[in-house]
Amino acid sequence: MIAETVCSAVSAAGLGIAAVTAYRKRFLSAARIAAYSLVPVGLVMTGVVGWAADTAFSPTAWAGFVVLGGAWLLFMGTRAVERRRGGTRKERRAARDSAQPDAVAPAASAPSLGPAKRPATRPAATPRAQSGDDFSDIEAILKKHGI
Repeated sequence: MIAETVCSAVSAAGLGIAAVTAYRKRFLSAARIAAYSLVPVGLVMTGVVGWAADTAFSPTAWAGFVVLGGAWLLFMGTRAVERRRGGTRKERRAARDSAQPDAVAPAASAPSLGPAKRPATRPAATPRAQSGDDFSDIEAILKKHGI
C-alpha cells in the first residue's frame, strides 16, 4: 500500500515537472520527463511493485537470495580452481595417462658453462646522410604539388 502511494506521488511530481518544462517551450525534454514519470504508475498497475514489496520484506525471500548467492560462489570457486589445475579431472587423468615417461629429451646435452663470448667491438654505425639529402624527397613532393 505504501509502495503504491509513493510510486503514484513520484509519477504526479514527474508529470508536474514535465508540464513546467513544456510551458518553457522545451517539448522534447517535457515528453522525455513525462515518459519517465509514467513508469512507476505502470509498474504499480502491472503488480510488479506489490510483488517487489512482498519480496523485499519477506525473510524467506532473502534466505533464498542468500542460498542462490552461496551456490553462485561455490560454482565460481570450483571454476577458478579448475582453471588453475588445468582442466577437469577427466582431462587431467587423460593427459597423465597419455603422457610418455621420457617426455624430456634424454639425449639433450647440458648447457655450456664456458665463458661467454662477447663481440670485441660494436658494429660500425652507418654514416648519416647530409641534412640536404634527408629532405630531398620531401622537397620533390612539394615541388610536384607546386608548393
